[in-house]
Amino acid sequence: MDGFLLIDKAGEMTSHDVVAIARKKLNTRKIGHAGTLDPMATGVLVLGVGIATRLLPYITDGKKSYQATILLGSATHTDDKEGNVTFTAKDDVIKAISNEIILSELEKFKGKIKQKPSAVSAIKIDGKSAHARVRAGENINIPERDVVIDEILVNEIRHKHPSIEVDISVTCSAGTYIRAIARDLGNALNCGGHLIALRRTLVSPFLLDQCKSINDAQLIPIADVVDKIFPVRTINSAEKREILFGRSIDQSSEQGVMAAIDNNKQFVALLENKTINANIVASPILVNGTGEK
Repeated sequence: MDGFLLIDKAGEMTSHDVVAIARKKLNTRKIGHAGTLDPMATGVLVLGVGIATRLLPYITDGKKSYQATILLGSATHTDDKEGNVTFTAKDDVIKAISNEIILSELEKFKGKIKQKPSAVSAIKIDGKSAHARVRAGENINIPERDVVIDEILVNEIRHKHPSIEVDISVTCSAGTYIRAIARDLGNALNCGGHLIALRRTLVSPFLLDQCKSINDAQLIPIADVVDKIFPVRTINSAEKREILFGRSIDQSSEQGVMAAIDNNKQFVALLENKTINANIVASPILVNGTGEK
């Protein structure tokens, strides 16, 4: 059993909760997910089943898109509504923040930026997740890292005394924390900020309208979607036989990782051009030895 489940995750569930339900539903433990969603977040969660779990890193590294609501006027220790309030702005500070100021500050987040991930996160520090260390009472310092924010669109700004709600749409690189955008916007405006709603609408190449609830989602064969993740090379029976024995075949026309598909449209392997004994060949880096079932 190999393939993908495209899930529209419900709120108040962890990504691991969704995986656990899928394991019971499909009666297999070989299931993983691409890109963790916080419990409060909803939207696209891609599950890989069987050998598709080994394709998940290529999906995790792709672009993401989100719809989010930032609340300006207070900060929390988790940078979202699940956390304890650590700061509340004074009324005069909030009243002085205009729509134009908010738009101007958000423009500064576009492009390649340095971002400090939220302390309560799944990031591992010496083998232990940051959120587990925070819950244990540790003071942690996660270093900044480079992220790319391709687009931030402001959909609506609502002045709701004593706070301001800002609806945004974001398209960004893997590893970007939308909670951190809320936190950093609040810091820039000296008013505090945190996330109160988050919905993921894209885990490239999968869109929200392709997703179903965990109860309704059906297994999608790898071959049905692999061309959306990798360039595809159709191989003949002789080439397939060589690949299944772990041997290289003639080089591919394109550089980078390619998916090999047989004449029956079944996923066979991932190939990558390599130089072996002074010859460039397409070498298998992942082989689906039993084929899809």
